[in-house]
Amino acid sequence: MNQGFSFGKPVAVNVTPSPVSGAQVSIFPATSSDSNSPSTPENITTPLPTLGVPSVKFQVSSLLENEWRNMEWSEEVRETLMESVWSFKPASETVTEARVLLVGPVGAGKSSFISSVQSVFSGRVINRAMVGSSSSTSFTKKLRTYNIRGAGENANEPTALVLCDVMGVGEGESTGLTLHDALSVIKGHAPEGHQFSPEQPIGAETVGFVRKPSTNDKVHCVVFVIDGSKVGSYAKSLGVTFQQLREHISNLGVHQVALLTHVDQVCNATGSDITQVYKSKAIQQAMVKAGQLLGMATSYIVPVKNYCSELDLDENTDILLLKAVDHILQYVNLFFQDDSD
Repeated sequence: MNQGFSFGKPVAVNVTPSPVSGAQVSIFPATSSDSNSPSTPENITTPLPTLGVPSVKFQVSSLLENEWRNMEWSEEVRETLMESVWSFKPASETVTEARVLLVGPVGAGKSSFISSVQSVFSGRVINRAMVGSSSSTSFTKKLRTYNIRGAGENANEPTALVLCDVMGVGEGESTGLTLHDALSVIKGHAPEGHQFSPEQPIGAETVGFVRKPSTNDKVHCVVFVIDGSKVGSYAKSLGVTFQQLREHISNLGVHQVALLTHVDQVCNATGSDITQVYKSKAIQQAMVKAGQLLGMATSYIVPVKNYCSELDLDENTDILLLKAVDHILQYVNLFFQDDSD
């Protein structure tokens, strides 16, 4: 059994990772746990596994007496978090923007998170990153980067946060984000607007290919986005793939965190009142399952509720979103601190 990485700490991973070296990297398709047949290596352009998972029904959830994480809810907290994100600057003299890549299954809420964060700063609900309605096909086909912009007195002024959106994981037999392409984006080789295709992996022949990426071109933190309402139903092979991907990312010196989305669908108490999120036993259990899926300690995972059907902002939903962004930016700066050592 090889040892993966959990932000510098080993995590057991039942895969045999190949060394990262451009298109020479291979991934091994997962087999069932009771199979004794050896896996056959395939080219890295093999799509990540197809997911056909039903949504978990709206659950009745018991609330714990005390919060399992301390959280404050007030307008003052919201304003403090907004100022923290707005004033954030990368801990590097040569880098002006923090590039954060969102990776996750189709329908997990990657694009919705981008739009939700921008909504908080815009002062109204907007859909900046286009979102689809299908749970089996990725609406996002290209690499898109979104610089979160301010509002009010700072209207249209960019923050130092850039969120990168890519094709979702597991939309079919012949389509989907590959390990090779994911790593190419993280290394800074992929051009803006690149259309993903398993048959055409990112390489020197790709139009706009960045041959010698600078630190500004690279991804500084990877965020795995997991649907809390489906986390117990995801295929085991997805966990193997994610943990293998995490090991390769860790070898590049890039920290990873995770978002647990759709928490309002995990239990009825949180659906009615988002401030109950850290008292919800069901959400706590969903977070543990997400950690097991990713091979990641739950301290790196934060719950969020994206704006989906709402027309107006909600103070407490904003706080949860801003807290997630603040969490991400802490690990962005760890990347720069590690890079300077």
